[in-house]
Amino acid sequence: MKKLTILLTIAAMFIAGCHNKPAKEGDFTVEDVHIPQTADGLSAKEMEKMPVISFEKTTYDFGDVVEGERLTYNFKFKNTGKSNLIIYSSEATCGCTTSQPPKAPVRPGESGEITVTFDSKGQKGKVQKRILVGANTYPAETILTITANVSSSK
Repeated sequence: MKKLTILLTIAAMFIAGCHNKPAKEGDFTVEDVHIPQTADGLSAKEMEKMPVISFEKTTYDFGDVVEGERLTYNFKFKNTGKSNLIIYSSEATCGCTTSQPPKAPVRPGESGEITVTFDSKGQKGKVQKRILVGANTYPAETILTITANVSSSK
């Protein structure tokens, strides 16, 4: 019984040690996760180190569409800051619109995209939908907007 206890103790220490692996190249660290809501108190030097999300455009018009069409647009952006960009949320204002941000951090100088899909089923006339993107930037939130003119037939 004593040998079994010692063996289980050693096994537990080995298993616990496996969970403390050092970060690999490309992994993000705690330093990457800034708290933008408190960025007002940061010095200019600290602000320079933050990531910056620069979108090619923040609005897109699908134009005239027929009710029932599912339309997709990719909002392209670049991290023009000096640390890894982490998008932690991407929420649409209604259930007819979904968005999919990148899951991995975006390194400085790299680009990414947020895929937005709009389902025009049940929509009529000129519609405008917003997607609120939350990231470790200052300001912490960016609003993307899609519009469409939905008709029952073309």
